This record gives sequence, C-alpha cells and structure tokens, in this order.
Amino acid sequence: MVNIFNAFKRKRLSSGISLSNENYSGNNQNNQNDNGFNNFNDFFNRFNPNNQNNNGNSYKPRNRRPLVFYYFVALIIILLLNTFVFPSLLSRSVRDTTYSEFINAVNNSAVTKVNLNDDSIVYVANVNGQAITCRTGRLKNQFVEASVLDTLNNQNVNFEEDIPVETSPILSFLLSWIFPILIFWALGNWLSKRMASSMGSMGGGGMFGGFGKSNAREYEATGENKVSFKDVAGEDEAKELLSEMVDYLKEPDKYTEIGAHIPKGALLVGPPGTGKTLLAKAVAGEANVPFFSISGSEFVEMFVGMGAAKVRDLFDQAKKKSPCIVFIDEIDAIGKKRGGGAVGGNDEREQTLNQLLTEMDGFDSSKAIIILAATNQPDSLDPALLRPGRFDRRVPVELPDFQGRIDILKVHARDIKMAENVNLEAIAKAAAGASGAELANIINESALRAVRAGRERVIQSDLEESIEVVIAGYQKKNKVMTDKEKLIVSYHEVGHALVAALQKNSAPVQKITIIPRTSGALGYTMQVEEEGNHYLYSKEELENKIATLTGGRCAEELIFHTCTTGASNDIEQATKYARAMITRYGMADEIGMVAMEHIQNQYLGGDASLTCSPETQTMIDKMTVDLVKKQHDKAYKLLQDNINKLHEITKFLYEKETITGAEFMDILNRKEIDPSVIAPSSEAEM
Repeated sequence: MVNIFNAFKRKRLSSGISLSNENYSGNNQNNQNDNGFNNFNDFFNRFNPNNQNNNGNSYKPRNRRPLVFYYFVALIIILLLNTFVFPSLLSRSVRDTTYSEFINAVNNSAVTKVNLNDDSIVYVANVNGQAITCRTGRLKNQFVEASVLDTLNNQNVNFEEDIPVETSPILSFLLSWIFPILIFWALGNWLSKRMASSMGSMGGGGMFGGFGKSNAREYEATGENKVSFKDVAGEDEAKELLSEMVDYLKEPDKYTEIGAHIPKGALLVGPPGTGKTLLAKAVAGEANVPFFSISGSEFVEMFVGMGAAKVRDLFDQAKKKSPCIVFIDEIDAIGKKRGGGAVGGNDEREQTLNQLLTEMDGFDSSKAIIILAATNQPDSLDPALLRPGRFDRRVPVELPDFQGRIDILKVHARDIKMAENVNLEAIAKAAAGASGAELANIINESALRAVRAGRERVIQSDLEESIEVVIAGYQKKNKVMTDKEKLIVSYHEVGHALVAALQKNSAPVQKITIIPRTSGALGYTMQVEEEGNHYLYSKEELENKIATLTGGRCAEELIFHTCTTGASNDIEQATKYARAMITRYGMADEIGMVAMEHIQNQYLGGDASLTCSPETQTMIDKMTVDLVKKQHDKAYKLLQDNINKLHEITKFLYEKETITGAEFMDILNRKEIDPSVIAPSSEAEM
C-alpha cells in the first residue's frame, strides 16, 4: 500500500555555487619519440584525412599511430612466420633416418608408401602398429636403388617419383607474397568496416578514415522538422535566456560591430524530461540554422583516441555548416571532473574532454557556432568546462509551475480530439510536480484509453485516469485480494485520508482507492494542493505530513491491534521528512541552524550524506525516531477520537473501492452516523 501525497512533487534544494579564477592549461600530449618509428608514422599519417588541423591546412604530424601502421606490422610478422617458422614446424613431423634403416624397413616389409624426390626419399613405415613418415637421402649407386625398387615392387608397395616442373619466378613471387598480402588487406578492411558499423562510428572513410568520424545527427530547421519556441511551453525563463543567442545567429553583425562577444556555449541543467533537447532544437529552429545532435556517451569507444578524433570531426562539420548549433546531450558522460580515478589521470574519457576544451577555445567566434549541452548532474562537471569562454551561461530548465503545466498540456493536446468540457486546469493542478515528458505521457495515455473504450474524443475521466497510470501504473485486474486484506487496505487508506483532513494546513484529499496497481500498490490516497504549487513548507506542515503518513499504520493498530507490511513506503517517506527537518532545514532545537547533511545529484533524486561526527549521527537518529513517534501518537489520537467516522468511511470505500474527495468530505461532515458501522465486522478480527 502506497500513500501518495502530491505524487509528482519533488523536493528541490538550492545549492550555492562558488566561482574561482582558475588558469587552465590544456592537456599536454606526450611528445616523446618512439625510437625509430616516427618517420614511419609520419609517412602513413599523410594518408589519414583526419590529420588536417583546424584551419584546413596541410598535414601536421601527430604522435598517435594510424590504424594502417598496425596492419602493416601484423602483415610483416605473418610473412616472416610463414617463411621461417611454419616450414620448420611442419618439418618436425617427418623423422630423419639413415639409408640403412630404410633398407631394413623395406626388407621387413614395414614400408607402405614411398615417394622419390631429387635428393631424398620420403616413405611411410609401420612401426609398432603406427604409420610414421620418415625421410632419408638417395644414393648415387643406381644398382642398390634398383634392387630396393624391385623389392618394393615385389611387396606391392606404392611408390612414385616427383617430376621437376619449371615454375615462373614472377608467378611464384605473386603466389607467395602478393596474393597473401591482398587477402590480408581485404580481410582487414572488411573487419574494420564491421567494427566501425557495430560501434556506430563508420563515416564512410573505410579502413583509413572511418574510425575518426563523428556520428552526430544533423537536422535542418525546415519543414515538419522545424521546432520553434511556440512548441516549447512552461519554460519562459529558459527561452528568454536563449533568445539572445537566437538573435546573434540571425544578426551577428549587430554584435560584432559594437565589439560584443556572444557566449560560446550554454549549459542546460534540470531534471529528466523537462525539455532540454527540445529547447536546443527550438533555438536552431528560431535561428533557421543547422542543428547537430550527439550524446556524450557516443564519444567514448573501446579504441584509444577515438573520442578525441570524433570531437575534432564534429567541430570540422560545424565549421563547414556555420552558422549552426551543436548540441551535446548528457555531457556529463565525458565532462566529469578529472583526476578522480583514472590511471595516470589520462584515460580515454579525459582525452576526449581535453580535446573538447581545446576545440571550444580554438574556434573563432566569427564562425557563429553555438555549443549547447544538457546534463542532469551539473555538480559533477569539470570546472574547466564551466569557466567563462566555454559553457559560461547556465540555463536552468526546471519543472514547470501551475501555469506552465497548463501551457504544456495545451501544446500536447493540439493534435488530440478532446471533448468540449475537458478541464486542463484541473489536470494541471492534480499533476503538480510533473515534468513536460510526464504531462505528454498523460495526454497520450488519455487518448489510448479513449480508443480502448471505443470513444472518438477524450473526456475528463480519461485524463484523470491517465494521471493515476503515470503515478501508480495500470489497474491490476488479475490480482484478487481476500476479504480480510481488502478490509485492512480500506482502513489503512482511510486512516491516511482522515488524519490529513483532521489537521490544518494539509492538502485536500482528491481520491481514495483500494484497487491494486501494477506498481505494486494495493491502494493509495491522492492529495492535491488547492493553489497548484507549494514552494515553502513550515515546520507545522512537515509535521502534519509525517502524521498523515503514519495514519495508515495507526488505523491498523487501532482496529486490528496489529500491523502489516503495507506501511513500508509510508515509513520510508516519514523518515525522510523527519531526517530532513533535523539535518537540512534547521527545525530541531538541539542542533539549530547547522547543516548536517549534504545533497548530491539534486536533479536525480538526491543522494544524502551526513557530514558530522559519529556521536552527532547517533543523536540525529534518536531525534528522528522521537519526531516520527510523536507524530504517530498524534495520528493515533486523532483516529481514536473519530473512530466512528473511520468505520463509516471505510465501509463506504470497501463497497465502492474508489471514492472521490467530495464523497469523502461529505461523509466526514455528516453528523448522523450509520449504527451498523460503529465497529468492524467480525471477519476483520485478526
């Protein structure tokens, strides 16, 4: 059983940002010479199209060896093995014998096959039941050899003599050297293409140029693919910050004449699903310029140097298409702080980051290239990436407010056939804390539900049910609870709702249900803030939330004199609120306004870590237990004083399985009480 309070609400903490002046020196490449290989590498580097510098000038030697170098070395090794090693290995399988041993084997009828060559005799002898290939020299005495051949003939032994065949030296050279080289080159070229295509890094350059190509996707801001600021809703502040870059791409002369420099890059930060990628496309669409999109994880591959080569190729493409926008999604994949755990501080990811920093410093501002990047972990990025001159503009893309949610719902509902009486404001209020992606999913789920029901238009109930689908999943129709469990769940959920309604400063109850969901919840209570958004919480409000969370367990203890596992999520949430009040919000008198807990990755749920002594941690644990217990006792007292209403509302919920907030309040405000519900039925006793 999961009690959902303002289900989409996510607590966000503001973190201070400390800026410091830092002189960054780029990563120095290892310029040590590798003995006699430099000239050899330079020769092959001239044939690599990726080895031109950023200005398009001719070749500039680099220390990194191209792929063809390793192919050539492997080919030389194989040919040497074929010439000197393999023949000797094959010859070891033939036993060298004397001519006397050959004669003895012939006389003993142990020879089964003989092959006469110009200067040797190769024969197969049967030794102890095993056929062994032997070799001996030929005698100049024709009489002795003729006698041996007669003996072999009398024994019906198969023998033959090789006839020398004159071969062309050119043909022999082609078959022995050139043909193996061609086979090896074709096989290597085929393997390189297969490997490049499997990694998504093949850019059409074959073995020599394919492994450094960026696989950035280019979108032209024309036709149906064009996205404008009209397609982005709920992020007015972000659009305002990015509109200056749009104006620069449209009229760069206006800025260059006065001597202004537009920011080279902007970092879009925010929770998942808030529309960071859509905003970047909208900037390109408004400016009517090409848009290059790539993910940060696509830069790092299994081969050393691949990431840096892809960065160079990406910026080369951007320079050819300028003015344009380059968007790097999830830049934290390559932009994390350096020196943390890499061996020698120079792993592949750091090389890619160093190349990105160099490219952002190197391109001319007159090229009109804007770099946009998105991340959910801004605190993990390298400071050199965020300094002025690189990603010096930080654009927060937060969760939309009440009006923003209405606008987003309207944008996604443009292509959906809606009933005239649909109230999107009510949906936006119920979906407080939802991201743009979640709101789009709500609209799509409502359309699917209308189709399943055989309707041609989406009605209000479709949208309301879609919110529950996003919150707790679909109804689990094949999960049937026993009557006893159903009654326990009913009391549990009514306990939550009743404690919330009997306290001040609590969000009104909108819905109570005991229908199991695919998320694992056997039931839930939905509360919705009347004013849509709630940014500040008082100490009393947080205490009321904890009391409401404990209301389900209190109802079980009060009615059944025991407890179940259904309150696991409630306990987790109550503990989270209580610990935050003590360690982060300064609401504990014993500690006061001292931060004892630090939050990391605030956009990804937040990872909390205590920054205090073990003694203080023990004190915090005790204070957390005391706070939750105090609110538990308060909730228990509220239910005990209103036990008749608890029975009455539970009976109604047990029969209908789902009740609205209006029905709940109607029963609660009723003065007369049904005598049949003064006490639980006998089947509820445990």
